[in-house]
Amino acid sequence: MTELSDREAELVSAHEQERPARQLGGPLKFGVWVVGGLLSAYSLVVVFRPVEAIEHRMTFLAVALPLVFLCYRSGMAPYARRLLRRPEPVPLGDGPRVEWPSVLDWALAAVSLAVLVYPLLDIDAFRDRGSGAALTDADIVAGVVLTVLLLEAVRRTVGWSFAIICVVFLIYAYYGAYLPIDWTIGHIGFDIGQIVSQLYTGTEGFFGVPMQVAASYIILFTIYGAVLDYSGASKFFIDLSFAAFRKSRAAPGRTVTTAGFLLGTVSGSGVATTVSLGSVAWPVLRRAGYPREPAGGILAAGGIGAILSPPTLGAAAFIIAEYLGVSYLQVLLYATIPTLLYYLGIFLAIEIDSRRFGTHAVQVDAPGAGRLLLRFGYHFSSLILIVVLMALDRSAFQSVVIATAVAFLLSFLDPAHRMGPRRIGQALAKGALEVLPVTAVCAAAGIIVGSITLTGLGQNLADIIVDIGAGNLIITTVMAAVAVLLLGLAVPVTASFIIAAVIIGPALFDLGVTRPEAYMFVFYYAVLSEVSPPTALSAVAAAAITGGNTYKTMMMTWRYTLPAFLVPFAFVLTPNGQALLFQGPIGTVLLMTAVSAVAVAALAMATGGLAGWPERLLAAVAAVLLLFLEPVPIVAGLAVLAVAAAVHLIRSRRRRTA
Repeated sequence: MTELSDREAELVSAHEQERPARQLGGPLKFGVWVVGGLLSAYSLVVVFRPVEAIEHRMTFLAVALPLVFLCYRSGMAPYARRLLRRPEPVPLGDGPRVEWPSVLDWALAAVSLAVLVYPLLDIDAFRDRGSGAALTDADIVAGVVLTVLLLEAVRRTVGWSFAIICVVFLIYAYYGAYLPIDWTIGHIGFDIGQIVSQLYTGTEGFFGVPMQVAASYIILFTIYGAVLDYSGASKFFIDLSFAAFRKSRAAPGRTVTTAGFLLGTVSGSGVATTVSLGSVAWPVLRRAGYPREPAGGILAAGGIGAILSPPTLGAAAFIIAEYLGVSYLQVLLYATIPTLLYYLGIFLAIEIDSRRFGTHAVQVDAPGAGRLLLRFGYHFSSLILIVVLMALDRSAFQSVVIATAVAFLLSFLDPAHRMGPRRIGQALAKGALEVLPVTAVCAAAGIIVGSITLTGLGQNLADIIVDIGAGNLIITTVMAAVAVLLLGLAVPVTASFIIAAVIIGPALFDLGVTRPEAYMFVFYYAVLSEVSPPTALSAVAAAAITGGNTYKTMMMTWRYTLPAFLVPFAFVLTPNGQALLFQGPIGTVLLMTAVSAVAVAALAMATGGLAGWPERLLAAVAAVLLLFLEPVPIVAGLAVLAVAAAVHLIRSRRRRTA
């Protein structure tokens, strides 16, 4: 993402679930950046000189976990000061207060390094002991210590909620035998040695698929994003968005949405993109005549697009590729049509609101779009190159590394953003430091995945969900959507996806939903939890920028993103829905996409403020019918939509003649 001012960084820190929390300085800051740069360099080298899976993941975590304890504060200092009745420290000067790790932070960093290097000293013997259930006392102690360290790491980076969820799964694995014998979720119980063996010695726990994604996919894409940022791509994307839409009353809103889409290639964070957009776009939206809450809704909806925008989707998309055993390019294809429908819904809502609020075009001091494309259009080349290389059967790892190298070379075309040794080092360090919270979450998620695998809980919960839904796919899918949204209120997108995928996924599988459809359904609802009341982190950050009412901003954001809530039901509930994931004959894909686009337009009419309640209600019914994507509902939906349009025309004429 773009470099943030102190105020913007403060907003991200206040509202982002995965957030940095300590301002380092002096030699320590330099040392942390050097270690981060080396971690990025190691990750790049491994792409072309592969290391055994578990060894690579352990090595990566052995560097990343100590950095977490040095870069993230414990958050316990205020409680300690209250307990000891000590006053708050008074910051000196106007700049940010430099914070130094405590003795405990250094100790945790040292211990985390030790327990992760310990198995690497003789990885073959360590793995043999784990597979043979013959762990030594030292193995068990190291595994228990690492578990505690990971719980503390996620508490520091994403808060108490996810750490508590992990603890609940550990308790369940240990005490499950004490549950009543007739309970579906009961099991035989496992001792500490068995739990440690599951989590610590193989690829079913800490070093499983989520950790693989963090150590391979995500780190490479954060490095790529950092190189794009330092090469001036972020500024170009924002300038181009402002230059592309200048003349119409809806232009300011379209500009913000387009900028969010383009910045999504650099930032995988909805809140950070919202804040980056808001600092530039809110003054323009205000001059155009947008009220504070609708402007905040546009900012948040555009920001969340950072996690939905190819070619760099959020971390959960990489996990989908691993779970399905398909290329990342295939996941991009799955996401293409739903993402287009998402942005179509936003653009239509913006068009309606521009008329409702009487907004107007704003003159922005920016070069013309043609000039910008001629001068800086090369920034798109590395993005296109990623997709082209993957289409040519290059791995996602190699594709993004080559694209990163190309972005680096192209930076020399802009004297203001040439990437000399200093900028290269900064980009490598930034790429590594940005992946730290995700790494902590992915490693700790191994506690949940490992416990579920060990106890068989996943299938048991799936059976319970199916029973509650009486075997009805519609009821089960609605329950799944609500569950993922509620889960996303407490934990980050990546964590909520992992938990839902291993618990809710099997329930959908049992009812005949294919794995791609089920995982993409869970993915979209995990992402949309960031714009869902009552927390809606992106909307809260947008309201902080515009000064609008937080709840009203949330509701406006929800209205702009409504199509994204309903479209996933289409590819789960109907056979033709798989066409929205680019599966099936191209004719069917195009037809179902066109029908879904009409459904999105109907939703925009239903939620917009220009039409009256009768036609809005009819439009809502039409949208639901159309999204069934079957011949009879499609015809019925089109008929209802035609009636809604006719009612709107009649009522409009009566108002004009009254």
